[in-house]
Amino acid sequence: MKELTRTTEIYLDNGATTKIDPKVIKAMEPYYTEKYGNASAIHSFGLDAQEALEKSRKVIADSLGAKHEEIYFTSGGTESNNWALKGIAFANKDKGNHIITTKIEHDCVLNSCKWLETQGFTVTYLSVDKEGFVNPKELEKAITNKTILVSIIHANNEIGTLQDLKLLYDVCKKHKVYFHTDACQSYTKTTLSAKDADLITLNSHKIHGPKGVGALYIKAGTRIIPWQHGGGHENKMRSGTHNVHGIVGFAEAVKVALGDKESLTRMQKLRDKLIRETMRIPESRLNGSIGEKRLCNNVNISFLRIEGESLTGYLNEKGISASTGSACSSRSLEASHVLMAIGLTHEWAHGSLRLTLSKYTTEQEIDYALEALPKIVDKLRKISPLGRK
Repeated sequence: MKELTRTTEIYLDNGATTKIDPKVIKAMEPYYTEKYGNASAIHSFGLDAQEALEKSRKVIADSLGAKHEEIYFTSGGTESNNWALKGIAFANKDKGNHIITTKIEHDCVLNSCKWLETQGFTVTYLSVDKEGFVNPKELEKAITNKTILVSIIHANNEIGTLQDLKLLYDVCKKHKVYFHTDACQSYTKTTLSAKDADLITLNSHKIHGPKGVGALYIKAGTRIIPWQHGGGHENKMRSGTHNVHGIVGFAEAVKVALGDKESLTRMQKLRDKLIRETMRIPESRLNGSIGEKRLCNNVNISFLRIEGESLTGYLNEKGISASTGSACSSRSLEASHVLMAIGLTHEWAHGSLRLTLSKYTTEQEIDYALEALPKIVDKLRKISPLGRK
């Protein structure tokens, strides 16, 4: 095995963001330099931009089995989640003021819910089991005659648990409650259909597209109000000058991903190898589910008697980029709310490591990581007060 050095660069933080595919960059280039018009303008430059916009919208819609007019472009997952929750809440407050979500949502959903609580809405935060799954029966019990929206993440951004959207949506339809899912991590990596939700949040930079662009699928007939006001873009539902080059890149990333199913299988095999070999390290545990119920590129493992931030720091010194959880809260010293929700103690939660793969991850890189990781864990346990039994 080649010795790891600081010049080695192994990126295993694809749950935070991904490298842009060269095909995506190529597709975007004309909209920076040649077809740079505002898509709202009626001259030829604007019409070229508008045509690209609508072609991209169709790509996203087709990927979900949706109608093109049900896709609204946004600046990314955070905006889409904020719009879904707040737009539904205020549009339907005459019907009720109760929202249901889970304890393992992304911070942008949890913080939106906390804000809505200051505006007169009540929120139920569902518990999950030890693998991170929502029990459909518990969801049904939580629904009241005041419930207007359920929001449950599809693939958890930290532990990779994949919820069964159809089961959850069937419960919501039975009680005539809107169902939203955050699918930023799962989009193009597993089956995702407009038949299984009323609203779906998507983004680009988790699938080798550009940052700063995403979409919200809103099923026709859904009662929702705009959350961003201005010039009436996106059929008067989301104002703001269109990020045309970003939207084109997003659509190209979707096309590339959907045409490359082999990469999903390869990522899954590398994921399983990484889990299997890492679990040989004493006092380690896998967080989340296994097999088909886990996102194909996600590994989250906790190590007893070490501290996760120290672990990622030492890995970085070896040229391996990893994280302890969500990039949006990576600078926080608090234990992961997701890991606490699945029943981990603070000691286990603080020793967590998230490794997320991409289509560019190689088996050689996984072998490098597997060579380095046990040595670093052992070293940390020897030098850290946490490591003393």
